[in-house]
Amino acid sequence: MSIRAFLAFELPPEIREKVRQVSEELKGLKMDVRWVRPENIHLTVVFLGNVREGDISAMAREIEHVSCGFHPFELCLKGIGVFPESRRPRVLWVGYEGDIERMAVLREVLYERLMPFEIKDEKRQFRPHLTLGRFRNPGRRSTLPDDVIKQYEGLSSASFKASELVLFKSELRPQGPEYSKIDSWPMSAEPVCV
Repeated sequence: MSIRAFLAFELPPEIREKVRQVSEELKGLKMDVRWVRPENIHLTVVFLGNVREGDISAMAREIEHVSCGFHPFELCLKGIGVFPESRRPRVLWVGYEGDIERMAVLREVLYERLMPFEIKDEKRQFRPHLTLGRFRNPGRRSTLPDDVIKQYEGLSSASFKASELVLFKSELRPQGPEYSKIDSWPMSAEPVCV
């Protein structure tokens, strides 16, 4: 039996509220977007895909080993954007600035440690973001995102710490995905990890 899973950082309540407000404002712009529910918005570090339930405890040991080698990450929200490009957008997101390079190292180390569990390595450059929504007609030519990106280029937040890595289970439902927490690990940077 397998489950669909990912590793992510949850947002502090004040940051979640800021993202919710931005999402509500953007909904008023009549973009053809399927919006992510605010309670489902998180900072994904590694999408694990379908993993065998029997591997979870062994994977948890590897994740814990990696997590205890990193201090919490200092981040703040910074602007919005789209993937892959504004002329043919697929995903609308809020960006970050802060300890991005160090978080990219965390991601690389996690992929290395989880390779024995047949986790598919992500080749694209790590661009941490919060997915606000997905365009319903991806690839359709549009100029609206350029205006929206410009309007929100000054979007920022107070800094906050991403200090606990969470393993989530994702269940796809007709009303949208439901996420449940399986386990979590603090970013503790202990001198000796077990």
